[in-house]
Amino acid sequence: MPPLSRPETEHKISFSSEALLAAKTDVLVVGAGPAGIGAALGAARAGANVVLAERYGYPGGAATVALVMPLMSAHTQEGRFRRSGQTTLYPTDHGEGQRVIAGVLMEIVENLIECGGAVPPSLETGYVVPFDPEKLKITVMKMLDEAGVDVLLHSFAFGLEKVDNISTVFFHSKSGPIAVQAYCVVDCTGDGDVAALAGAPFEIGRVHDGLTQPMTLYFRMVGFQRPAFMEYIKRHPEQWYGVFGLWSLIEKATDEGRLKLPREDLLMFATPHSEEVSVNSTRVLNKLAIDVFDLTSAEWESRHQADQVSEFLKNYVPGFENSYMVQTGVQVGIREGRRILGEYILTGTDVLEARKFPDVIARCAYSLDIHNPKGKGTRIERLPPGESYDIPMRSLIPLNCDHLLTAGRCISGTHEAHSSYRIMPAAMATGQGAGVCAAICALNQIDVRSVDVSEVQKELRRQKASLD
Repeated sequence: MPPLSRPETEHKISFSSEALLAAKTDVLVVGAGPAGIGAALGAARAGANVVLAERYGYPGGAATVALVMPLMSAHTQEGRFRRSGQTTLYPTDHGEGQRVIAGVLMEIVENLIECGGAVPPSLETGYVVPFDPEKLKITVMKMLDEAGVDVLLHSFAFGLEKVDNISTVFFHSKSGPIAVQAYCVVDCTGDGDVAALAGAPFEIGRVHDGLTQPMTLYFRMVGFQRPAFMEYIKRHPEQWYGVFGLWSLIEKATDEGRLKLPREDLLMFATPHSEEVSVNSTRVLNKLAIDVFDLTSAEWESRHQADQVSEFLKNYVPGFENSYMVQTGVQVGIREGRRILGEYILTGTDVLEARKFPDVIARCAYSLDIHNPKGKGTRIERLPPGESYDIPMRSLIPLNCDHLLTAGRCISGTHEAHSSYRIMPAAMATGQGAGVCAAICALNQIDVRSVDVSEVQKELRRQKASLD
């Protein structure tokens, strides 16, 4: 039976229900992904009472729910490339760089390394951080406990009301509708769900056709024999570059009718476990992340693709003969949903020219990385060697809204700029900036636009964020 599709004609029914008031707080963070983790810890450490609400049963968002592994580089690129004879599962495509994202991100990375849950970032890994998602869950839970953050799980935001300076966000839950009231709300839902409910304007997709980057279902393969794979690549160096390749094998499997994939290569990352790889190779096109019918279809299609890819690895790729797919993401990975329009719209030119802003609250050095919305191919444009760009506070402040901030991939930017700052380290950094701003807003009973950005920057530096 195929997935349910959108009805041809709309027929709406009404309902009414009272909501249980679950909490009153200074700062409410909606979404416990990388941005929400940064926001909740940033706000709590700045002295605010914080509630962190999450739709799933654990924190981590894309990193744990969608198995987006690893954490991409938080360092600048130095322009030294390794192109021939490369036989690593790490993206060693640039030389030693300067770290431009610290704060909560580096604290999590250090905690993961200490418990054996991550590979330290280095020149060999291209400064990405392979991690264990189960270790990440418990690491984040401990940090939230230590910071005194109140956590509400299994709660999906569906409504918002504003009375004077207090916002009430409504959630679906197993206990029926519940509500949380806060002086300041930080939208870390990824798709800008709360900001959209509040009436903030937004954009979706490319300017000329509205298409978004494709969705991808990540999965983990175990039983991988790295020596056999590396021996194959050593004999066929044209088949692999860093973390992607297998072009000829994909073509062969496609010609034989055993693989149908809307991308031309396979992308795989090593993990902290020697016999495991994380596979990022499914590609679902022409679906909107904010449409439940499209999401249903995307889940259906991506899991069929993942099954094909795992069988391809076992049957065609040396080193995978005895491997098997041990886990898929709880949900398909979403690269692009709403981009909430804010006081400033970050552009692709800002990224590539490494622009600096006086109201900087985070930095990033990741490339423009646009997976083709129509099918095969990925557009990569790197920043100048050694450079990073600033993310301004204004890009976190939605238009037409008070006492509300965004963080993560739904902040204000163009389709091109979004392809850089959408990565999890940058999301965590914008989250920490938004959390600090929200705390100052709530503790001083002012709107976010009245917050002195120098006070936000001072607190971020105290929390060891990197702004310079």
